[in-house]
Amino acid sequence: MSMMMKNGHQGQGQGGLLLLLVVPLLHLQVLALEHIKTPPSPSHRLILQDSIVQHVNTGSAAWSWTATSNPYFANHTVAQFKHMLGAKRPPPAALHQFPLLTHQNNNISLPKHFDARAAWPQCTTISAILDQGHCGSCWAFGAVESLSDRFCIHFGMNISLSVNDLLACCGFMCGDGCDGGYPIYAWRYFVQNGVVTEECDPYFDQTGCAHPGCEPEYPTPKCEKKCQLKNLLWADAKHFSVNAYRINPDPLDIMAEVYKNGPVEVAFTVYEDFAHYKSGVYKHVTGDVMGGHAVKLIGWGTSEKGEDYWLLANQWNRGWGDDGYFKILRGSNECGIEADVVAGLPSTKNLVKTYAGADSAVSF
Repeated sequence: MSMMMKNGHQGQGQGGLLLLLVVPLLHLQVLALEHIKTPPSPSHRLILQDSIVQHVNTGSAAWSWTATSNPYFANHTVAQFKHMLGAKRPPPAALHQFPLLTHQNNNISLPKHFDARAAWPQCTTISAILDQGHCGSCWAFGAVESLSDRFCIHFGMNISLSVNDLLACCGFMCGDGCDGGYPIYAWRYFVQNGVVTEECDPYFDQTGCAHPGCEPEYPTPKCEKKCQLKNLLWADAKHFSVNAYRINPDPLDIMAEVYKNGPVEVAFTVYEDFAHYKSGVYKHVTGDVMGGHAVKLIGWGTSEKGEDYWLLANQWNRGWGDDGYFKILRGSNECGIEADVVAGLPSTKNLVKTYAGADSAVSF
């Protein structure tokens, strides 16, 4: 009995020793795991990547543009970047509701280089670079900016129209506000409902930000239908478009439309490398698809390397790209840039205004 008891005590002693050895090992493993950083999921990693900058800037001689870590997207995750890309493509059947415009029978003589800023220097809105903030409102910006320019080009009116009106009040017809929308339906809103001036309904939130962007997830603003200025009525501040149409995807038709009527709205596919654009003629080099983006096309030209390009104004402030602008390859439908071009002509409807200090009403 005593031997059995002794052996039993020896077994317990060995087990205790084994336990003492195992516990420290497990503790070391836990400490080691704490120092191993788990790679972030694709949607939570940062959009700016040094590897993309290096690949574009040191790659093939065919890369005709320069990449950089744009400060505008510092600390932006992939998910936050995608949220800003709000241009949606409607079903093909829905597009048949809108006429397809062509200029090829008009015998318009087009210059090799064209810049709407130089063609209409009196129109200050053409050269304005805005900031959409943390809201997928690009579809609204491209439309409102183009129509503002066209009111100046056709009627001599230097006015800024309201992105907030379109974003908040178009509703389901245009899409989902800050979660994206359809550029062509923005122009239909201009025809049916009109859009007020920026003075009436400015693009900022109630916390006093210069633009939506104080929070990573900026919600779609509410449709108030009330001007901030008490002496300005919502109905009186409305400006309309005569029509809403698509432009034939042939580059000559797009050029003729801009040359004759002013800037247009375009939508295209954005890849990861586009966030890094600094200068030159962009064409997709590397990275995954991020979403659809809408901007304003203001001209075209040919680079020193002989590459035809489109000239466009973005709405990511002047800290991004080439002082807020970018060029993209023209003539090959790069990233779909020539497939979704939309516009409309400004209307004289409702253009009777009485300005403060004016002796009489001004009629257009």
